Amino acid sequence: MTAFPGKPVLPKDATPAPPSTLIIFGGSGDLTKRLVMPSLYNLAKDGALDDKFRIVGVDIVEHTEEDYRAFLTETAKELAAAGNADVDADAWRWLMERTGYIIGDFESEATYDAVKARIAANEPESHGAVFYFAVAPRFFGAIADHLAKAGLMEESESEFRRIVVEKPFGMDLPSARALNARLLAAADEHQIFRIDHFLGKETVQNVMAMRFGNGIFEPIWNRNFIDHVQITAAETVTVERRGRFYDATGALRDMVPNHMFQLLAMIAMEPPNSFDADAIRTEKAKVIQAIKKPRPEEADRLAVRAQYAAGSIGGAPVKDYIEEQDVALDSSTETYVALKLEVENWRWSGVPFYIRTGKAMSVRKTEIAVQFKSPPHTLFEDTPTSSLQPNALIIRVQPDEGISLRLAAKVPGRAVRLAEVDMNFRYSDYFQREPSTGYETLIYDCLVGDATLFQRADNIEAGWAAVEPILEAWATLPGEIHYYRAGTAGPVAADTLIERDGFSWFSLDDKAGK
Repeated sequence: MTAFPGKPVLPKDATPAPPSTLIIFGGSGDLTKRLVMPSLYNLAKDGALDDKFRIVGVDIVEHTEEDYRAFLTETAKELAAAGNADVDADAWRWLMERTGYIIGDFESEATYDAVKARIAANEPESHGAVFYFAVAPRFFGAIADHLAKAGLMEESESEFRRIVVEKPFGMDLPSARALNARLLAAADEHQIFRIDHFLGKETVQNVMAMRFGNGIFEPIWNRNFIDHVQITAAETVTVERRGRFYDATGALRDMVPNHMFQLLAMIAMEPPNSFDADAIRTEKAKVIQAIKKPRPEEADRLAVRAQYAAGSIGGAPVKDYIEEQDVALDSSTETYVALKLEVENWRWSGVPFYIRTGKAMSVRKTEIAVQFKSPPHTLFEDTPTSSLQPNALIIRVQPDEGISLRLAAKVPGRAVRLAEVDMNFRYSDYFQREPSTGYETLIYDCLVGDATLFQRADNIEAGWAAVEPILEAWATLPGEIHYYRAGTAGPVAADTLIERDGFSWFSLDDKAGK
């Protein structure tokens, strides 16, 4: 493998991805330039790509190959400057030398003839090809159809073929089933990698390592010791320029069947019999299939939907959601959703799972909070223990990745008094890490054929099936849509949802109001 100057050596347990051709449909799009190419650049810097690796962008936008590389380079410099970093000139040059471009319509057979020719030009040195669908969802099925028709999904012993599909994987259960059927008509399940960038986060992956790699957690990871679980994904961003997409989608469809349920599955899954991809995905699918489906009349009690209203975030004014570009003035689309869920199996019977996610909130934070049952306080009956919170394990996914454990400890002094203390682990304190997009691990895994962090068809459909009754109830029995000021922690109705069971949300921000 030819290394550029300063190219690092991979750890002994890692090898570069096999030589292959990555075809990016939507090569001129925002996803490609802001996430996919920066991820490939980071992989190149890490020495994770073979010298014979090739990239080909495909799009209707007219670029010469030289123009295309200049276009990507300009964006790379802008992103680096925004993060107060520099682009490694040698690594970027190495990547650009292997990057080409095809002007083509996604629904034209001529485009796929050109793609086939590019792949052939890189074989037999290449071991295969990966087709990345960095396009609007309406093109997913058409591109898969054309790849199959052109014979581009046919594999041999020496050459693999894989497709990478971005979310959304449908807009409801029927559309998800239809999309899966269309993809599976073009390729086998082992060739389809449904990507969810949440699963590329180191802390998300560490959930399994924490649970199954430490003897202290698994014995207490059940209904006998855990009181309830909270999963939060709060964003400070508004819908920005995505109003047309978001107003037809909403927070529930956008976040819950994919991101939020994957976090839930990792927390609640049974130990797999191995770390084989299918073994792990099977256990995750079982959890999502076990989520109790509410009756339509229960939707208003188990689900809260809300829209942000005018407020401010970080001192910047934010207007009402319905005043955002491409949003209907009478829109009832939710920008925030909170749910109470139950997992109907032996391990979790009676343990509620609370989920909340929203835009234009007080802080950007994704975390999982596992609250344990309170111990009997007989020993401390003469001390004020009623104000003490139960033990809790907080897994911070972003932005400050780490884990904290809330304990009770004696306050120094002659009297026996207890107080809450936190034991904190931060990744940045123990491990040196380069900035990443979250896609690096996922793209590398796809190139090497490891599907562990990708969703299987049954997993996708189980997620939609779990929320389908709520979507149907909102369509037929709309109920009330609540409001919250931009820059706060969400609607009062979400507090009511969890307080009804005697619990309260873990604080997003001590300064957050309602």
